Amino acid sequence: MASTEWVGSDFQAPPRTDGGVALCAACRRTGACRLGLSTEVLGADDVARFEIVCPPDHEGGPGVAHGGWTAGVLDEVLGHVPLLHGTLSVTKKLEVEYLRPVPVGRPLLASGWVERTELGYWHIVGELVLVATQAPLARARGVWALRDRSHFARYERWLAEQDATAATEQ
Repeated sequence: MASTEWVGSDFQAPPRTDGGVALCAACRRTGACRLGLSTEVLGADDVARFEIVCPPDHEGGPGVAHGGWTAGVLDEVLGHVPLLHGTLSVTKKLEVEYLRPVPVGRPLLASGWVERTELGYWHIVGELVLVATQAPLARARGVWALRDRSHFARYERWLAEQDATAATEQ
């Protein structure tokens, strides 16, 4: 999928691990994805694929990933699809369907692809499966709003306004 029409002139590729995983701000400090992504690649078929193992510190029930981890990792995976196309975006909406418990410490494969685009938004779908059997564990779909780097400066100004409002109300 060609996305040059969406790419902001100020797009900066994020730092990546040796496995090609784009690192968020928190993970840049350690050089590894804290959610357990170890590789990411955009295939010739425009499907992004990610190797993942749920870390033990995200265990919810005995031997099972916390549902919040499952939602978080699917948000991360689907959010990387625009990045792999050279586009900055933020999550606008995410729906997760939990199909089976996700095991902790087992090899998992996630995939994500663009369902459609419309002006300023990408609709992305994906799934999480157990590598050993390809059994589906969870599915997600969502909408990502395209942004440029000024998005973060606007956020900082907004937050400063909120802080100032809170201070005057005390």
